[in-house]
Amino acid sequence: MRGAAGDGTGGLRWGGGLLLGLVLLFLYLPVALLVVYSFNDSRFALAWEGFTWDWYGRVLTNPDLGRAVRNTLVVSGVSTAISTLLGTGLALGLHFGGIRRPGALWKGVTLPILVPDILQAVALLSLFVILAVPLGLTTIILAHVSFQISFVALLVRSRLESFPGNLLEAARDLGADPWGALRRVVLPLAAPGIAAGALVAFTLSVDDFLIAYFTAGPGSSTLPIRIYSMIKRGVTPEVNALASLLLIFSLITISSAMLLMRRGARKDPG
Repeated sequence: MRGAAGDGTGGLRWGGGLLLGLVLLFLYLPVALLVVYSFNDSRFALAWEGFTWDWYGRVLTNPDLGRAVRNTLVVSGVSTAISTLLGTGLALGLHFGGIRRPGALWKGVTLPILVPDILQAVALLSLFVILAVPLGLTTIILAHVSFQISFVALLVRSRLESFPGNLLEAARDLGADPWGALRRVVLPLAAPGIAAGALVAFTLSVDDFLIAYFTAGPGSSTLPIRIYSMIKRGVTPEVNALASLLLIFSLITISSAMLLMRRGARKDPG
């Protein structure tokens, strides 16, 4: 009988670990280089000349970037508020509405996630042109709501599915009317999923380029659109610094959403 070292599992582990390392290197090396060269004391992106914080200072004091950030915050804030309200209502309706075949409807909810961004962007632009809606911040907000709702609804649904099946009935037996049970029982327990959905929706809106690019009008450029216009003149350490800040923001919001979902799972009623 061969030992553990001779049964081939050691080689499989070594090979699997090597493959995992190569995949992670492929995924994260470009991001790591971007962050490193954002501190480059040279106006050329790949000619390292020393360490500096100057590019971050320029990003924070650039008036054009300031306007793009304000547009982004308006778009993301308003679209997140709308999509959180609609997505939560959609999840509650499909979960508690007594619908016979909710699976088919859930497939429709997930469709905007599966449709390629370029198709959705072209479709939304065509719709706005047909309806003669002027392109601007309003059209970007409406476009973002169209895909944010799906993410919010799915995250809220994942929280609702962890509830005991008789939770709502128990609240009704204790004298709560439907609205009281919703307000005092369902919404507090679903709050982690709602908050996580809002954070994910906000992050997706901030990071979106393609749909915003197609539905934006004059003077309504968001931060990703501004970054795109900057790299037309070449990738500079200032672009790297801006992209690094956007990366940090995305990591913080997505990590917060995951933490909320995990904490909510620990507090699920047993």
